[in-house]
Amino acid sequence: MTRRFVSLLALLSCFAAGLLLASRFRDATEAGAQAPTPNRPAVVAPGPVSAAGTLTDFTRIAERTIPAVVNISAQQIVRRAVPVDPFFESLFGNSDAFFGSRRGVENSLGSGVIVDSDGFILTNNHVVRGENARVTIEQLDVTVTLADKRELRADVVAVDPATDLALLKVNAKNLSTIPWGDSSRLKVAEWVLAIGNPYQLSQTVTLGIVSAVGRTNLGVSAYEDFVQTDAAINPGNSGGALINARGELIGINTVIYSESGGYQGIGFAVSSNLARRVVNDLRQYQEVRRGSIGQIWFQQMTTQMAEELGVPDTRGVFVSRMMRTSAAYQAGLRPGDLIVRFNGTVVEDPSHLSRLVSDATIGSTAAIAVVRERRQIELKIPVGRITRG
Repeated sequence: MTRRFVSLLALLSCFAAGLLLASRFRDATEAGAQAPTPNRPAVVAPGPVSAAGTLTDFTRIAERTIPAVVNISAQQIVRRAVPVDPFFESLFGNSDAFFGSRRGVENSLGSGVIVDSDGFILTNNHVVRGENARVTIEQLDVTVTLADKRELRADVVAVDPATDLALLKVNAKNLSTIPWGDSSRLKVAEWVLAIGNPYQLSQTVTLGIVSAVGRTNLGVSAYEDFVQTDAAINPGNSGGALINARGELIGINTVIYSESGGYQGIGFAVSSNLARRVVNDLRQYQEVRRGSIGQIWFQQMTTQMAEELGVPDTRGVFVSRMMRTSAAYQAGLRPGDLIVRFNGTVVEDPSHLSRLVSDATIGSTAAIAVVRERRQIELKIPVGRITRG
């Protein structure tokens, strides 16, 4: 009995010694892993993953929004001027009367978003009318293919080249739609989905983030307010939907920046707030009714101009020249003035001011703050109406 007890005690002692050695070996190993060496950098333990950091499940959002994105095919019968030698064009102009014209057929493909269950569809103007503004369209046939594969003829309600948007109408009821979102609430790095028909691959969904908001001065259209995204957008996506994580429409995919013609991680969508206003006007008036304060030429501010004018930064718009018959001139605005606020909103640049004037209520009086001779003055300028581009 005593011999068995001694053996058991020895066995337990060995086991305890083994545990002690293993514990010390583990501590030494962990210390060595965390300590930097000349050939191995320190390893930083990852922090805890929060619930907010996990990727959202977009399957239900995609399932709900895909049926509201359609494929658009447009065929234009066009007449274009016959190319002529630059010497003769300088003498006579590129006129059909002198050189004649040529008739042909052009096709364009893209996407569209159903914005009303009664068949109103929003897309890009260049999807419907092509990208060549110098041709005369004699006949236009537009076909819309729904998610359920139905092909419907579409009528063009109206177009707005100034924002590159167009409104179509198909004879159908109870169609799927996407609720409008508020693009002014978008945050950089927010998740978004781009839905469209790139390279005629119907109902393609790509995932990315908002890269920037309020992009302007791209030279794409007269009135610009773009959401920039790195969600894959390719030819054929034009007119498609940009969707936020709540399943709301926050942009109409319009432009890609590419040196190869394909996806390079930089795409632009017309913001939903601008698109929604255009849709409302096109439905009601068949044109976009924009505010105007007269014919004025603006100049982008520079650091040197800011120093000369005595203002702290380059925000604002410099008035370089204007028509004496304009409402702004009659109200006291002069060349050399720096417009810094419009109806209480700080003016960032000429494109921003153009949008503010455009969105102003026609018939109202705008309060405009300008800097003149290093002093700030307030002007009251009546807002008229402009309907072209």
